[in-house]
Amino acid sequence: MNSLIALYDRFVGLTSRLMPDALLLLVARLGIAAVFFMSGRTKVDGIIHITDGTYELFRTEYALPLIPPDIAAVAATWSEHVFSILLVLGLFTRFSALALFTMTLTIEIFVYPDAWPTHLSWAAILLPLMFRGGGAWSLDALMRSFLLPARR
Repeated sequence: MNSLIALYDRFVGLTSRLMPDALLLLVARLGIAAVFFMSGRTKVDGIIHITDGTYELFRTEYALPLIPPDIAAVAATWSEHVFSILLVLGLFTRFSALALFTMTLTIEIFVYPDAWPTHLSWAAILLPLMFRGGGAWSLDALMRSFLLPARR
């Protein structure tokens, strides 16, 4: 039994050295940013022109309670673009992940409740970013090193 534990401990040590947290968080940032950014791109024509089809989707299929469809269309489209770019940069990572997590919950509850496996996978990527941040390979970490230098 002790040899199995020792073997497992060696495996854990090796995988920790091969896959640092900074790399895992970078992959999470890039992966979920791609999902939301590509979704945002389907809502625009060119760089910033939101399509008529997007507005129609928010009037019909994506209709939300309390939020007028035209406002929801603009907010969702801009959010998918801006927060994805911020995640790629690792800038304001926790806030960006929280915003996209809130969007995911909204989609799950009000738009596509049967798509919970997809939304759960998005949440599984966003939650570590919300609670751990962007990691050592992010602009957040770089800014923190300049704004809060180590005390001597």
